[in-house]
Amino acid sequence: MAAAATVFLLLLPLLLASTASAVAGGKKSTHIKLYWHDVVSGPNPTAVPVARAAVTNTSKTAFGAVVVIDDPLTQGPNLKSSKPLGRAQGTYIGAGKDELSLMMNMNFVFQAGKYNGSTIAIMGRNAAFNAVREMAIVGGTGVFRMARGYAQARTHTLDIKTGDATVEYNLYIKH
Repeated sequence: MAAAATVFLLLLPLLLASTASAVAGGKKSTHIKLYWHDVVSGPNPTAVPVARAAVTNTSKTAFGAVVVIDDPLTQGPNLKSSKPLGRAQGTYIGAGKDELSLMMNMNFVFQAGKYNGSTIAIMGRNAAFNAVREMAIVGGTGVFRMARGYAQARTHTLDIKTGDATVEYNLYIKH
């Protein structure tokens, strides 16, 4: 009996450590701040409309529009001088009939730095004129395999004439 108690006392710290890890999900938390550049103008756009609904209010809300993107992701807000981090590849769809609200479906593909080769999958509603928008992180690959979390988007610049936009993204990732 004394031997069993001794073994139990020796193994107790290991048991507690593994239980704490299981309770916490054994997951790491990562915060990444980057800038998403949606270029719809000029000779080399990174966002291309592929469909548009024949509805009278589409000019106000983009309802029914489907846009395919391959947008640059950078460390800072200036597309020309900031360090490139990767690409945002996917689609956004005009899903709001009465307001500009986009359904975002995109992968952030990291092509530089410590996350090179990894991806984050983002999906959710983006009410583009709200100061802060929140979308779900629904998965990832590489370093971010099995990721969950959320992305907060804040418009940094929007050129009303061209439609080009730079958006600050803060990613809060559990992986």
